[in-house]
Amino acid sequence: MTESLLIDGAALGGFGLLFVLIFRRLGLGATLGYLVAGAVVGPQVLGLVGDADQKIGVAELGITLLLFIVGLELNPSRLWSLRKEIFGLGLMQVITCGIAVTGVVWLIARFSLAASLALGLPLALSSTAQVLPMLQSAGRLRTPFGERAFSILLFQDLSIVPLITIVTVLSRNPADANGPPGWQLFLYTVLAITGLVLAGRYLLRPMFRAIGNLGEREMFVFAALFTVVAAAAIMESLGLSTALGAFVAGVMLADSPYRHEIETDVEPFRSILLGLFFLAIGMMLDLHAIAARPLFVVGMALALIVTKAAIMMGIGLLFRMRWREAFALGLLLSQGGEFGFVLFAQAQHAYLIAPEAASLFGAVVTLSMATTPFLMAITKRLRTEPVVDGGDREGPRSDGANALIVGYGRFGQTVAQMLIAQGIPVTLIDTDIEMIDVAGEFGAKVYYGDGTRLDLLRQAGAGEAELILFCIDQDQVTTDLVEAVHTAFPNAKVFVRAYDRRSLIKLKGSPATAVVREVLESAVKMARLAMASIEIDEEEINRSEAHYRARDKERLRVQLDTGNFRDEAARMMVQDTREELREGG
Repeated sequence: MTESLLIDGAALGGFGLLFVLIFRRLGLGATLGYLVAGAVVGPQVLGLVGDADQKIGVAELGITLLLFIVGLELNPSRLWSLRKEIFGLGLMQVITCGIAVTGVVWLIARFSLAASLALGLPLALSSTAQVLPMLQSAGRLRTPFGERAFSILLFQDLSIVPLITIVTVLSRNPADANGPPGWQLFLYTVLAITGLVLAGRYLLRPMFRAIGNLGEREMFVFAALFTVVAAAAIMESLGLSTALGAFVAGVMLADSPYRHEIETDVEPFRSILLGLFFLAIGMMLDLHAIAARPLFVVGMALALIVTKAAIMMGIGLLFRMRWREAFALGLLLSQGGEFGFVLFAQAQHAYLIAPEAASLFGAVVTLSMATTPFLMAITKRLRTEPVVDGGDREGPRSDGANALIVGYGRFGQTVAQMLIAQGIPVTLIDTDIEMIDVAGEFGAKVYYGDGTRLDLLRQAGAGEAELILFCIDQDQVTTDLVEAVHTAFPNAKVFVRAYDRRSLIKLKGSPATAVVREVLESAVKMARLAMASIEIDEEEINRSEAHYRARDKERLRVQLDTGNFRDEAARMMVQDTREELREGG
C-alpha cells in the first residue's frame, strides 16, 4: 500500500508539475494544467493512477482551506470599503447570471428544473484562481477596475456556502432524505455558527495569542490546521457543510493581529491540496462521454461565455462603468470557475445529475476557462480606453531618474523640490489634469498616469529607480500595493505618505522603508507657535514637544501591536499625558 501511494504520488506530482509549467507558459493558468494532467494520468488515458474517489476525499480539504482563507480576507475594514461593490455588483452578478445560465441549461440540455439549477448556479461563478493572477500580472489589481472584479469574485466565493445548501435541499439521495428536516438543519446551522463565533472569540484568539508569545512558528502552522479541521469536523458531525465551518473560523480571525501569519502558514497546504483536488477531478472526467458529444460541450461553453459576458456588461453599465470597461469586466468573468467542480460533485452525490452530466459540464467549465486568455488578447485593442482625460499629455516614460514620485499635490511638490534641490533626478506622475497643466506653466514636467499600477511604474523606470515615493492624498496606498511594488522593484526604497494614524496602522508589516503621517510635523509646528504667542518660554515648549513625541510614539507602538486604533491602553496614555503635563511632570 505504501509503495502504491509513493508511485501514485510521484506520477501525479510529475505530470502535475509538467502540465502546470506548460499551461503557465501559455498563459492559461495552473488550474487547467492540473485538470489536463489528471485526465492524462487517469484510467482513461495512460492509466498510471487509479482510485480518484479516494484521492478527492483527501483533496477536498483544499477547498475547505480555501474557504478558511477567504474568511481571513474578510476583515471589517476591507468589507466596509468595498461594501457597494461586493454586495451590489457581486450579489447582482450571482443572482442574474445564475438564473440566466440555469435557463440556458434547461433550454439546451432539457434537464429537470432541479438538475438545471444544480448545474446553472455553479456555472454563474467565475475562476478566482485564473482571474486574480491575470489582474496582478497586468498591474490592474489595485485599480478601480481590479477592485470591482475582486469584489465580484469575493462575493462569488462567499456564495459557495448557500449554493451548497441549495443543492442539499434539492437532494434526491435517500441518505439525505432520511436526514433531519430542513427546520432542524437551519437550527443546527445557527447554533453551530454561534458556537464557532464564541469559540473564535474566547478560545481561538487566546490560543493564538499564547502561541505568539512563545514565538514557535511550527505551533502556528499546527494551530491553524487544527482550527480548520476542527471547525470542519464539527459541521460534518451535524450534517452541515464543512466549508461553512472553515469559512466562519476564518472570519473570526480576520481582524486578529495574527491574520497575516496564519494566512501565510496555511497557504502552502491550501495550494498543494487544491492542486490535488483538480488532479482528481481531471482523473474523474468521463472522456468517452465528452468525445461522444463534442458539439454539445463546445456549444454549451460558447453559450455560457456569451450569456455571462452580456449580463456582466449590462450590470457594469448599470453601475455607471464606461462601456469599454464594462465589456472588459464581462469577458474577464465569462468563464466557469473551480467551485463548479465542487458543486457538480455535490449535485452528483445528491442524485440530481448523472456522472456523465458532471463530466460534460466539467469539460464546459474547462473549455470556458481556456478561452479567457485568448478572448482578452483578441479584444485588447477594442477594450483599451482612448486617452481622453489626459488629452495629448504625455504618459510616463523611463528617463533615468533616481526617484519616482507618485502624486504631485501640495505634499508631493515639497518632496520633489527638496530632492531636485539636492540634484536627484525625479520623475513625477499624477492624474490631476489641471494640476499637471499648472505645474507645466512653472516648468515642472509631470507625466499623466495612475502611479499605483505596476505596469505604469515599470514604464516610468521603476526597475532602475532607487526611490519610489507615494505622495498620494487620502488613504489610497495599501499594504498589498506596497508589497507588490517591493516585489516587482526590489532595488527601490519605498516611502509612503499616510493620511492619518489609522493609515499608519493599516500599513503595519508592509516592506515600506518609511511611512510618514502627512500633518504631524505641521501640527507640531503650529502648537509651538501657539504656545510661543502666549509667552510660554522656549525650554517649556521644547519639553512639551519632546513629551508629546515620546508618548505619541509609545501609543502608536501599542496600536500597531494590537492593530486596534481604539485600544484601551492607547486611550489611557492620552489621559496620562494630560495629567502629567497638567502636573508639570
